[in-house]
Amino acid sequence: MTESTPSEWWTLLPEGIRGEVDGYVLQDARLRAVRTVWEACRGRGLGLHEAEAVVHARYLHHGDRVARTPLSPLDPESLAARASGCPGPVVAIEAIWDGDTVHDWFVILLAITAEPAGEHGLATIYRETAVRYLGDARDERALHPEAAAAAAAGRALAEHLAVPFHFGSPDTPDDEAPRWRP
Repeated sequence: MTESTPSEWWTLLPEGIRGEVDGYVLQDARLRAVRTVWEACRGRGLGLHEAEAVVHARYLHHGDRVARTPLSPLDPESLAARASGCPGPVVAIEAIWDGDTVHDWFVILLAITAEPAGEHGLATIYRETAVRYLGDARDERALHPEAAAAAAAGRALAEHLAVPFHFGSPDTPDDEAPRWRP
């Protein structure tokens, strides 16, 4: 049954599973929805790609009813306000790559504190966030606008706080790039 369409896979799901999947979709919990579909039908030949297609079809079905996860603000005032809430003085701002099956690669902007030692998330920069933030200044040829947005916002915040900014791999997604060290 691997040649089934998303709507055919949907009809094979029990009513309770369909309700659970739609609940996850309406909450914009894509990964939970995909996992639920995949676990319910993988014994019937449904693969991860097909499960993603089923969930995508449900997103299209529900349209504007989906409660989308808000995008992180990247304006200097919002980032400075978040940094001021860190437990201890901020000693650096760092941008690091991360990724998942929903958003592909994205960048996390962190405030690094020394006393107490820790890293504190300030913003998660997905492609959509980057495009909104960069606006007309966006380089259409750039492969990763999320890196450009993280670098711009991170440098501006670091300058405002008079601390160093670090981005170990600004040109290529690498979640194992060297991290900031004092």
